[in-house]
Order: sequence, then structure tokens, then C-alpha cells
Amino acid sequence: MVEGGVSKAGRTEFTECWRTTWKTPYIMRLALSAGIGGLLFGYDTGVISGALLYIRDDFKAVDRKTWLQETIVSMAVAGAILGAAFGGWISDKFGRKISILAADILFFVGAIVMAVSHSPWMIIVGRIFVGLGVGMASMTAPLYISEASPHRIRGALVSTNGFLITGGQFLSYLINLAFTHTKGTWRWMLGVAGVPALVQFILMLSLPESPRWLYRKGKVDEAKSILQRIYPTEEVEEEMQALKSSVDEEMALQGFVGEGSLLSKVRQALSYPVFRRGLYAGITVQVAQQFVGINTVMYYSPSIIQFAGFASNRTALALSLITSGLNAIGSIISMCFVDRYGRRRLMIISLIGIITCLVVLSIVFFQASASAPPIGKAESAHFGGNSTCFGYIQAPDASSWNCMQCLQKASHCAFCSNGANRFSPGACLASNDELKTACRAESRTWYTKGCPSKVGFLAVVLLGLYIIMYSPGMGTVPWIVNSEIYPLRYRGIGGGIAAVANWTSNLIVSETFLTLTEALGSAGTFLLFAGFSFIGLVFIFFLVPETKGLQFEEVEKMLENGFTPCSCSKNGGGSKDEGSA
Repeated sequence: MVEGGVSKAGRTEFTECWRTTWKTPYIMRLALSAGIGGLLFGYDTGVISGALLYIRDDFKAVDRKTWLQETIVSMAVAGAILGAAFGGWISDKFGRKISILAADILFFVGAIVMAVSHSPWMIIVGRIFVGLGVGMASMTAPLYISEASPHRIRGALVSTNGFLITGGQFLSYLINLAFTHTKGTWRWMLGVAGVPALVQFILMLSLPESPRWLYRKGKVDEAKSILQRIYPTEEVEEEMQALKSSVDEEMALQGFVGEGSLLSKVRQALSYPVFRRGLYAGITVQVAQQFVGINTVMYYSPSIIQFAGFASNRTALALSLITSGLNAIGSIISMCFVDRYGRRRLMIISLIGIITCLVVLSIVFFQASASAPPIGKAESAHFGGNSTCFGYIQAPDASSWNCMQCLQKASHCAFCSNGANRFSPGACLASNDELKTACRAESRTWYTKGCPSKVGFLAVVLLGLYIIMYSPGMGTVPWIVNSEIYPLRYRGIGGGIAAVANWTSNLIVSETFLTLTEALGSAGTFLLFAGFSFIGLVFIFFLVPETKGLQFEEVEKMLENGFTPCSCSKNGGGSKDEGSA
């Protein structure tokens, strides 16, 4: 809930959140139970990055075909697009609770299918099921939390969903590490994902529907009984009056359209200027969130670390755990500051930091590529004439090749480092299990994704800085903005459209990342994302208003009058009550 109550000046919503939930723990129970949807979202994002390393080992077709790796990763995203699209309609028609329960069932089924897969295509089918569930949960969970929260702590509670997303990612890396030496590695990694879905399903059975949705459906007494468990007794009637006023005003303005089709409701929503302006802002932040390249880091983090020169799967997973942990810490920072400094300001600061990190990261990868160890003809011949990479033998400029050219220019080739010094000339060999074993038997390192690099650790540090800049702003704030920017009647539709935009952008990024790195190199790919991030910064500056401290009806009135960056800076993003308290 959001109507009624006045925020006190000088107190962050995060501090107020702890005070309120300490007095009324039922609020936190609602938020955490629904927030497990965020945990599912985060776990799926993180787990595939580690599982993919071992899926490649078990299925040689996956190891040799970049497009198949991208498909395994991105089919969950494709499923999420459909899940988000229909999730908005389901949550509006049947309720937020039903939508979350349906998401849990889909996620559980998908996890089991992946765990018992006997072919890459069966893994893909399981990923689609998981994606459907994640898509529904990604837009319904923050919506449920937002509508079951007092407006004075709404941002902090919705941020718990963002925290659980990053917590799910961190948990997935821990589980990936735990199963690295277990038989059936990736099967356990993917199958364990069904556990949080089952836990949330059980918890949600005992929780109520969103009070706002109930009131909108005419179930006034049920809505009031829930508010009585959320608010102090003296505030309940005031909240009911404010909710009645908000719903009546919307129905008077828009009229009641009964049980129309999804398409007719979308058409009607788009004809409402307030909804359109909110949708511009909602889609902008969701698309920008993906095109800064975050899910290239989340889905392919171990692979990126291998690009930086760390060949071991376990080392890559361990270093990925650091970036995931920083992401979780960043979401806590967001909970502390999102209602002190505002949604808009955090996103702008976040994007400036992201652009800086991506530009410097591209420079580091360029330097790593340029300084890669050269190929030694004698080193390559050391393992036998038939072992040398065919592409290297046929190349007219083979004498100028280095490790990176061996991996990028030749097909199915690998680099075996020098036994005495990994930065000295090494061997460019055909990539197969026999030669990999022979290379390692001589205490050499086998590289298939990246090369030995003296600046590789700097790339890991910059990835960490990138996450620190991303997480408090662009990580959690877009979901907060989308939970509060739309009129009540169209909140599910608006959130669904924006979530589809998010997942579509996610699909484009995740389906093309490995291909881009092959075409542009790691340096060019990260520089491209820096350009996308700059475009996102410009769009957010001009299209996204500040909603800090505003009740939902105040957000609507602001959008009725239109938004400009100048008006935002004058208003400061706070409500009248907040400014005068």
C-alpha cells in the first residue's frame, strides 16, 4: 500500500523500513516471501555461467559451436519474454499471488528437466520453462511488494527484491564452486534451482493477495483486513479512504472496461497520456539496464575471466564469485540510499561510472591482446607434426602470430603455454582432449578462450568496479521505477510491457555476446557497450522523472503535467508533504 502517511524529513526510507518492520514483522514476511522470485531470477542468471563450462566438457558440439552456447544461455531469456508478457495480464486478471505461484511451478519443472537432460536440446527446453517462470516473477514480485508496502518504506522493500536477485547470483556461484568436483557437476548446479521455487510456493500459499488488487476487484473487506495487519490501527481508515479516492478517480477518468481482451486493454492503456509517459520512462530504464552489458558479465563471467588469461574453470568460477558478491553488496547500498538521493540521480551516477569502467576495460583487453605471447614454431612442433593447428600451418603470416591470433583466426585451435615461462613463445595446437592432456602433463597451461596476460588481474579488478557502479543504481532502481510509475489500473500491463522490453534487450545481448567477441574482440565489444551506455544516459536524463517520496497519485499528477529535466531538478523529486515536514 502507498496512500496516506507522511514521510519525515531527514530520515532515509531504509532506516524507517527497519523501524516499521521491527514493529510489524508481517510486512517483512510479505516482502521476503515474494522476493524469493528475485532469488530465482538471480540464481538462473548466475548458475548458467558456471554450468556452461562443464556442459561444454560433456557435449563437444556445445564446445565447438558458439551459437549453441549462446542458445543455451539465451533461451531462458526468450522464455522470460513470454513470461513477462503474459505475467502482466495474469497478475491483473487473476492476482499477483496466482502469478507468483504459477511462476514457481514453471521454474521447478524447468529445473528438473535440465537436471536429467541427455542432450543439449533437452537443456534448452528446460531453460525455456525456467525462463517463463523467471519472466513472470521478474515483474510480479516487485509489484506485489510495492502494493503491500507503506509508501514511506516502499523503495526500501522493493529493493529487497533487488537484493535477493543479487543474492541469488552470489548463491549460484557458491553452488557452482561446491559441485565442481562432484559427479554430474552441471546437473546438480541446474537442478538445485528447483529448491527455492518449491520454498516460495509453500510460503506464498499462506500469504494474502495484494490489497490494492483486491480493492480494485471490489473485495473491499479483504483488502481492509490485510491493511489492518500492515498499518497501525489509527492509520487504516485513512489508508482505505486514500485507496478509494485513487481507484475512484482512475475509474472516473478512464471508465470501466470490464473483462476485455489483453489487446484491447493494451490499446486503451496506450491511449492514456499518463500511462504513455510512464511507459516511456519504464521502458527506457529497463532497456538501458541491459545494454550496459550487465548480463554479459552475469551469464558469461567465468568466460570473460578466461578471456583475461585465467584458464582454469575453478579459478574462473572463484574470481566470478567476487564480482557476484560485489553485486550483492551494491544492492544493499541501493537500499540505504535510493530514498535519500532518489532514483534518477542514482541511475545517472551509476551510468557515468559504468561508461568509465567499460572504456578502461576495453583498453585493458586491447593491451592484453596486443601483448599476448607469440607462437613458437619449435614449440608447436614439439608435440608432433600432426598436432600443430592446421590454420597456423596454412597461414601466410604465421611467423607474426601470437596466442590471440591462434585462438581467433584458426578454427578449433588452442594455445599451450611455454613450460618455463608462460609469457614466452608457446604452441598453437589442434584443440582436442589428447593434446590437452599432453600439454598439461608437461606442467603447461592449456588456453582456449584467452591468453596468458600480465594485465589480466587488472581486468578482474575493473569488472569488480563495473559491478560496484552498476548494482546500486542501474541494478535495482529500474525495477523500483517500474513498480511506481504507472496508474493503478494499468500497473500490471505497464510492468509487463517494460519487463518484455527488458528481457528482449537481455536476449539480444546474451545471444550476440560471444559472436561479438569473435568479430570485434573483447576490447571492441566492451567499447560498444560503453557507447550503448552513453545513449542510455541521455535517454534517462530526458525521459525519466524522479519518484522519490511520492505517493502513486502524486506520480500520476506529475506525469499529467509532463516531465522535463528542469522541472525535476526544481522539484527535487520529493512530495509536498516531504518537503514541508
